Amino acid sequence: MPSFGQTLRPNRFKTERLKNPMIRTLRLGASISLIALIALCLAWETVLAPFKPHGSLLMLKTLPLLLPLFGILHGKRYTYQWASLFILFYFMEGAVRAWADVGLSAQLALAEVGLSVVFFICAIYYAKLTRSQ
Repeated sequence: MPSFGQTLRPNRFKTERLKNPMIRTLRLGASISLIALIALCLAWETVLAPFKPHGSLLMLKTLPLLLPLFGILHGKRYTYQWASLFILFYFMEGAVRAWADVGLSAQLALAEVGLSVVFFICAIYYAKLTRSQ
């Protein structure tokens, strides 16, 4: 809240950031890949190829993906920074299960790897391009 006598001015850096098409594309790519990864993990462990026949508690692996969702959707640079490291756990899980599983589960694991790589690339470049000079 501004003190008495100050005016509310829009953050110049933030408005410039929204006009940059590359930054908008990276933000959109990170948002879509994160939401798709949440949907994939949830569907994978409940319906498509669960570890146990009627679903398993592995569906709870989607809960940590909800932590960065708000910050990613709102373009918070700090969230992009820590989420780019956080997403590597899902990359590792997908790589291990793509190598160890067979059939649909292996294909879903490859999709998890792909989505985590897309998110990682978008997040690190977003964080790089939005840093203050």
